Amino acid sequence: MTVIATAGHVDHGKSSLVMALTGTHPDRLEEERRRGLTIDLGFAHTTLPSGEELSFIDVPGHVKFLRNMLAGVGGVTACVFVVAATEGWKPQSEEHLRILQLLGISKGIIAVTKTDLVDDEWLELAELEIVEHVEGTFLEDAPLIPVSTAAGSETGLNELQAALDELIVSSAVVADRHRPRLWLDRVFAAKGSGTISTGTLTGGRLAVDQRVTIEPGGLPARIRGIQNAGRGVDEIGPGNRVAVNLAGVDHHQLARGYAVVEPDRWMMTDRLDASLEVLGSLTHDVSRRGAYVAYFGSGEHSVKLRVLGTEALAPGAEGSVRLFLPQALPLLPGDRFVLRESGRDETVGGGEILDIAPVLRASRAQPDRSIDRLVRERGWVTVADIEQLTGEVVEPTIAEWLTTSEAIAEMAAALQVRVDDAGPAGADLASFDERERAVLETLEGVAIESGRVAPADAVDPFVDHPFLAILLDGMFAPPASDDVDRGELRELIRRGHVVQRDGVHFHRDAIEAAALVAAGLLGASPDGFTVAQFRDATGASRKYALPLVAELDARGITRRRDDLRIAGPRLPEL
Repeated sequence: MTVIATAGHVDHGKSSLVMALTGTHPDRLEEERRRGLTIDLGFAHTTLPSGEELSFIDVPGHVKFLRNMLAGVGGVTACVFVVAATEGWKPQSEEHLRILQLLGISKGIIAVTKTDLVDDEWLELAELEIVEHVEGTFLEDAPLIPVSTAAGSETGLNELQAALDELIVSSAVVADRHRPRLWLDRVFAAKGSGTISTGTLTGGRLAVDQRVTIEPGGLPARIRGIQNAGRGVDEIGPGNRVAVNLAGVDHHQLARGYAVVEPDRWMMTDRLDASLEVLGSLTHDVSRRGAYVAYFGSGEHSVKLRVLGTEALAPGAEGSVRLFLPQALPLLPGDRFVLRESGRDETVGGGEILDIAPVLRASRAQPDRSIDRLVRERGWVTVADIEQLTGEVVEPTIAEWLTTSEAIAEMAAALQVRVDDAGPAGADLASFDERERAVLETLEGVAIESGRVAPADAVDPFVDHPFLAILLDGMFAPPASDDVDRGELRELIRRGHVVQRDGVHFHRDAIEAAALVAAGLLGASPDGFTVAQFRDATGASRKYALPLVAELDARGITRRRDDLRIAGPRLPEL
């Protein structure tokens, strides 16, 4: 289902047009009906003659309710722009067009209303005026359709429906990025149902019984029910008007501008870099000294602003800014916004988010939306973090990381020196971090074996020490080390061939075998096993079972819980 917003000056017939097209009057409030004036957002849906389904968001035209208009158009990609033939182009016509342009809306239809009240000559003049004002905008080549909704003189509605069909066919399919986000534009309580929230769904699908989080605030909830166009559905995709019945939250906890998202899928941000296009009609520069309000999604947020690369942006200029929000929101590069100055009560401009987690100081930042820039500034980024930072799913450069070839080469050279310095004894693999281990795996001059990292051509003089064969033969019942030279024994331990725990010496293979025994016991009994059960499984006496289990605990293979051993983070898979 395509979602389309109406826009235009107050009292130009937007709500009447929606009523004529859908049979539903979008004005919900008693005051709206009484005054004949749309104050808040209205909603209606219809099925076009082609069978295509369409939802309308009817936005208020009066300047006093501009914030409500902004809440309604944040999630749409097309509009019906309404201009009354009786009045022609008006101030709010101009402001609405600017806002739609700033939000990146790219398709639309122009409906010239109230044509029954003017003659043909007046209508032609009104149309010429409209064409002049939309020149150079996304509406420049839009269909211009004269209509009348007055009873007994309805005209142009069939042509408008046909144009809407064409608009839907030519519109791009809304992408499913498997990261749903529902900006809430209405929140209320329904008797017998509880909390109901509505909005335009983007980014992914929602389903009944799905666990979700409401941001800001991280409120957990469950979707009890979903409605679309007045019908209950089990699942709904992006690009649709949606009403969700939320369990686990009270409607007083929510407000317009909140968002329903999947848990742990969105990076919250209260500091971001963005492009900003300043309106040419502005009479002053944009600098950090203003009191600004930014409109993201369906919400209105006071922000502090820092212009990047210069002190101020002149009217008509484009540049980059850093915005500081009072609370963290689930935003993404590519999200568009409108900026207003609250002191002057005027629209300043708008733009697109470029970076939701800038790492450079404002004096050095040169933001754009490229992944290459993110990697250059951060050095190493996991593909999971890239998805949260950009919404993009990318292939890693190495292991789970995205980085530059220069960064890999630099780390490889440093690691080779470190391993060479360790000599035949090698270095403990655990002393390298995850990135270093990933690069070590690619080095031909490095050998990784039994938790040690050494030069590939290094000869370990202790690898054939006779005590190792004796320990291996004893496995879980090793002999005493009294006859082994103390210096040689220390070297065997340092090189990782021998493991010492509580005065007992084991061959390193015995520890690996003990880890597999523990994995088998926990596979059969996930709640844990006792030392006695481990003793029986290994055939070791209690004298040796205790230090073996202690070594497994120390390595994170198992963890102690009272008298039981449970799985640790490094338990091997069988």
